[in-house]
Amino acid sequence: MRLISIEVLKEGMVLGRTIWNEAGHPLLKKDVVINERIIQRLQQLNTHYLYIDDEISEGIEVKETVPPAVRNKTISTIKDSFQSLDGLNAVNASYVLDQQSKAIVSIVDELLSAVTGNNEILTILTDAYLFDEYLYQHSFQVTLYSIAIAKELGHSAEDLRLIGIGALLHDVGKLMVPKDILTKPGRLTHEEFEIMKMHTRYGFDLLRNLHSISLLVAHCAFQHHERIDGSGYPRGLVDFEIHPFAKIIGVADVFDAVTTNRVYREKMLPSQGLAIVEAGSGTIYDARIVNALKKAVVHYPNGVILKLSDGRRGIVSKQNTLNAALPWIRVFEENNVLLTATYEINLVDYPTITISSIETDYVVPSKVE
Repeated sequence: MRLISIEVLKEGMVLGRTIWNEAGHPLLKKDVVINERIIQRLQQLNTHYLYIDDEISEGIEVKETVPPAVRNKTISTIKDSFQSLDGLNAVNASYVLDQQSKAIVSIVDELLSAVTGNNEILTILTDAYLFDEYLYQHSFQVTLYSIAIAKELGHSAEDLRLIGIGALLHDVGKLMVPKDILTKPGRLTHEEFEIMKMHTRYGFDLLRNLHSISLLVAHCAFQHHERIDGSGYPRGLVDFEIHPFAKIIGVADVFDAVTTNRVYREKMLPSQGLAIVEAGSGTIYDARIVNALKKAVVHYPNGVILKLSDGRRGIVSKQNTLNAALPWIRVFEENNVLLTATYEINLVDYPTITISSIETDYVVPSKVE
């Protein structure tokens, strides 16, 4: 299967991967044949990319670190936990959250098992899931990224669990932000953004009074928007003043934010999101954490078409565990001419060849008989 832009989706193409709705039910099942009605529906749902099956991508598998059933169940649990706080004041919300601590730790333990028990590079496919509420999906994904970063940095099992809990709850303060601001379909005004920024304080106030969860978790919520040069919020802390766990979650938070669909902005692919984070490495983000993210997550997911600097085109067929930035490629075209037989190359073995572009809008030309 391969990843394509909705812009080049045509009738007659075959869906390569099931698309799930927020209830965990299949919205469109794998192998369905695309028609005009489906295209229009996907456009309405703000879908930008999806997987199709075709001849040049036959046999290429796209496997997530966390299986769809586990993902759907986990996000549903996060949603239930967060919604139970709706309308409560800080004291009552803290009490309810305390009662839910076992469920929260259970979620983190399950995700820890998925990440630490797998030596493959972390793969998260946001394209296959359509959630109306960004907060729950985001909390799930930031938890996975944070655990993967911390694992790469060599943190202990207890640290991994605390970082996971901190990541899962890092945005819980947003439940105290007025809903018209939280769910606004466009960019926030300056005044609205100032209110939104208060979610870090709200989260800290909710979490610091919990008896069942470490105070470090509250500091993760409070500090995940701080930056090492002092440009962050709410307190403008600098490098040594920011807790290391909050630094990890802050990088994971930004990476997920730019690689997930939003109403007002098209998502970036992982390599593009990594470039955004890397641009701030050593200035606003801790360089060690950025480097760990680059090692821990997939840069070019399986099924993505890449154009190489030597004129060849190919589809990412599998990952290199030792170098996430240089996957295996199934070459199917040379100098704009389709090959009669594809072949595989490992980009690690070709140090002079670089990736020129990602081509999700590539259209397979008709073969000349």
